[in-house]
Amino acid sequence: MSQERLGDLLGLTFQQVQKYEKGVNRIGAGRLFEVSRILGVPIDFFYEGIGEQLAGNRGFAEPDASPPVMEFVSSGEGLQLSLAFMKIKDAKVRKRVLDLVKSLSEEDQKD
Repeated sequence: MSQERLGDLLGLTFQQVQKYEKGVNRIGAGRLFEVSRILGVPIDFFYEGIGEQLAGNRGFAEPDASPPVMEFVSSGEGLQLSLAFMKIKDAKVRKRVLDLVKSLSEEDQKD
């Protein structure tokens, strides 16, 4: 598929798609999900080989453990949370949501 066709399907210019491909611009989880859907590949297609790159950085994790970010994005709740969070345009609101999630996770750790 051409960059121009993918851009059309995503509602972007081919230059924006090219910037994603070259790594000039970062791609969000929601956009990456859209690309995987359009291309008909699973989301982990874009992370092939990451396990080998991270193998030396695993610490005490199991050798076959998935990177935490992949587990999060692969879960239904993680994907929904990522997509909803990306729709929040106000930086102050995004910060408050992040603070809320952090405080909830700290409370959960206390129990």
